[in-house]
Amino acid sequence: MNFFSRYKRPILIILFIIFTIVMAYLLYIVFFRRIEEPNLPGEEAGQEIITGFPEAGPSTNIRPTSSGGTGNLPEAGGESGNISYIPSQEEPTDSRAMGGVTKTDQVINSLTINPTINNQTGNIQYYDPFEGKFYKVSEDGSISPLSNKVFHNVQQVTWSPNADKAVLEYPDGSNVVYDFNKQQQVTLPKHWESFDFSPNGNQLVMKSIGMDVDSHFLATANSDGSGAKVIEFIGENDKKVYPGWSPNNQVVALYAEGLDYDRQTVYFLGLNGENFKSMVVPGRGFQYQWSPQGDKMLYSVYSSDNEMKPMLWITNASGNQIGENRQRLNLQTWAEKCTFASNEEIYCAVPTNLDYGAGLMPALANQTPDYIYKINTKTGSKQLVAIPDHNITVGSMMISPDGSKLFLTDKNTGVIRQIKLR
Repeated sequence: MNFFSRYKRPILIILFIIFTIVMAYLLYIVFFRRIEEPNLPGEEAGQEIITGFPEAGPSTNIRPTSSGGTGNLPEAGGESGNISYIPSQEEPTDSRAMGGVTKTDQVINSLTINPTINNQTGNIQYYDPFEGKFYKVSEDGSISPLSNKVFHNVQQVTWSPNADKAVLEYPDGSNVVYDFNKQQQVTLPKHWESFDFSPNGNQLVMKSIGMDVDSHFLATANSDGSGAKVIEFIGENDKKVYPGWSPNNQVVALYAEGLDYDRQTVYFLGLNGENFKSMVVPGRGFQYQWSPQGDKMLYSVYSSDNEMKPMLWITNASGNQIGENRQRLNLQTWAEKCTFASNEEIYCAVPTNLDYGAGLMPALANQTPDYIYKINTKTGSKQLVAIPDHNITVGSMMISPDGSKLFLTDKNTGVIRQIKLR
């Protein structure tokens, strides 16, 4: 009997213990250790030194040619981080948002998936996964079906800007477009995914993910699936491409590429291979929303400078102004928890507290209640407008067409509540 055979069991036990210790240390390094990085000479907190940015590749590549401009860095006023205010039990509840504890009326008491607002009718439209049907809620609170057709097991709903059509995605990869005005359904190819509608709702942008990496493309098509057209070859970069048609019809998708540990470069992809500027964002985990006019972008990123928590930024995002007038808003939340009331006003649900590393692991905030802030996109100023009288972790927000009501989707229950703004 050789040495290894004789001592095989104790050797394996020792190796397992060493492996466990090493993995525990690596987890500590990645997720919990606070990283302190010195500023480069002349670098201020929240800013980066620009020493020149290389041009992107030709339009046959995923990256259009870019001048690399990142714009100015004026910073919004106020202290960094979220304001945590806990109201007393005796504090009265306001019937509308006035900066204190505010009544949040329940609008829909069942699970909803990807609700939206119809800006023409003011109705809330949503999918009920238990009944497999789409409903609308009128301003008087009455609920009625959008269609009598039953759609079983819909996983994702993407609405057109006018809320008259929707792409329905199923767990098996099947996709359909349903026109609620015409009550008609069109089937789309299974290898299409990550859809978004054009501003007029007549076209779609999506990723076409074929069997191998050489058949991965960013593409557009008519909303009935006809007229498919390749926009860019994306290959192995498909996970970094975010289809999102800008309201001004200039951009159809973004591509975010890691620049270093704490920065990403974001490229703007047009319909015809336009050479838009790129911009550098100061963090990872890029999430964004277009302003109603498409000339500004709200986004969130996390970085080691901010304890790996998401931070909101606003920047110009159109033509030669891309990346300019960038402002840090000093609110720690995700862009998906915000909604534009106009091109100059944004409402955001902001967690009362975030743990270190929440940007890496958003689930850490799944049970954290949110307060509601209003942001001015011109000045970067912000104000607390409402503290919901129910502990709500907001998944998404919508605003009524007349700006009088704010609708909050509870991330954990799917229930929708409303706050009166006036």
